[in-house]
Amino acid sequence: MIEIKQICKSFGNLDVLKGVDFLVKKGEIISIIGKSGAGKTTLLQIIGTLDRPDSGSVIIDGVDVFSLQEKELADFRNRHIGFIFQFHQLLPEFTALENVMMPALIARMPEQEAEKRATQLLNDLGLADRLTHKPSQLSGGEKQRVAAARAMMMSPNVILADEPSGSLDENNKKELHKLLLKMQEQYGQTIIIVTHDKELAEISNRVFEIKDGKM
Repeated sequence: MIEIKQICKSFGNLDVLKGVDFLVKKGEIISIIGKSGAGKTTLLQIIGTLDRPDSGSVIIDGVDVFSLQEKELADFRNRHIGFIFQFHQLLPEFTALENVMMPALIARMPEQEAEKRATQLLNDLGLADRLTHKPSQLSGGEKQRVAAARAMMMSPNVILADEPSGSLDENNKKELHKLLLKMQEQYGQTIIIVTHDKELAEISNRVFEIKDGKM
């Protein structure tokens, strides 16, 4: 499903990733842990094609993603990778429904089709009565569910979550754990999580630790 081969990344004289290798099977939940500054988010951004490694490769469903041209890579990212961020990254001027529809509209899906799918996802995640609410009108847990729905909008092969419970209280953290398990079980998502949350790591199928630039 996802094969990470000899990923190296430096910033100036600082070697952050020093030949990272690992394999993620389809339908797994994987957690990546490590000390602050260990390179967890850098690795996640490389897997998500938001950043390029200095060397090494990322293969998703048989596609060597960094062999793609920029336009092809952007299209691949939009269609095959969903993102959930710590602070949601919802567009404040748009409703929950419009935020979820955004990836499909970027991919030029017909608006009526995009609205139907976005509505269904929000309904599935218990937000049927929040479709027309803007982010400022939503709780932290609701925002995270909207972000999860947006991540699933294009039925991506993989969901990448960067500290998804970092801004949530204990009750909403537990709800997020249930949500991620639902995404795995009901939708068959492959999920890679960067986290400091021990309880979140415990729901994962496997946990990888970055230490001294390696796994």
